[in-house]
Amino acid sequence: MCKQTFCAVLLVAFVLAVIARAQAGEEKLSPEQLPKAVLDAAKAKFPDAKIIGASKEDENGKTEYEVVMEKEGHHIDASFTATGSIIAIEKTITAKELPKPVRQAIKKRYPKSSFKRIEEITKGDKLTAYEALLTTADKKTVEVVFDPDAKFVKEEVKKESETKEKDEK
Repeated sequence: MCKQTFCAVLLVAFVLAVIARAQAGEEKLSPEQLPKAVLDAAKAKFPDAKIIGASKEDENGKTEYEVVMEKEGHHIDASFTATGSIIAIEKTITAKELPKPVRQAIKKRYPKSSFKRIEEITKGDKLTAYEALLTTADKKTVEVVFDPDAKFVKEEVKKESETKEKDEK
C-alpha cells in the first residue's frame, strides 16, 4: 500500500512538474523525440529504469535534455548534452540511504527537523553533493546542501510555492 501511494505521489508530482517546466521555458518531449544519442545514453546508464518523461531546455546558450526516470522507487532526473554526455544526475534517496556522517551533520545543524525530500547529486561521474528539503523545528522549509564529506555548502529558505514546484519535479 505504501509503495502504491509513493508511486501515485510520484506520478502526480511528475505531471505537475511538466506543467511547471512548460511555464519555465522548457519544452516537454516524448522519449521518442529525444536525440538517439541521449536516449541510448540514458538506457545504457540506467538499463532497468523506466523513462517517464523528457524535456529540452537551453541553458547558457547550450541545449540540454533532461530524462526523467523511475527505478526501484527512486526518481531520477538525468541531464544530457545532445551528443549523450551526462551533465548531471539528481536521484531521490531515503534518509536511510543518506550516508551517516551527512545525516548526522544535517541533524546537528537542524535539530528536530524532518526530511521532505533528499537527493544525491552527481555531475559527470562524480558524486558532488546531497541536497535535502527539510521542515525545521520552527516549521520553515529549507533546502540545504552538504558535500559528500558532510560539510555544509549552502542553505536556502523556501517559500511554499517554491517547494511545491521542486516537489513536482
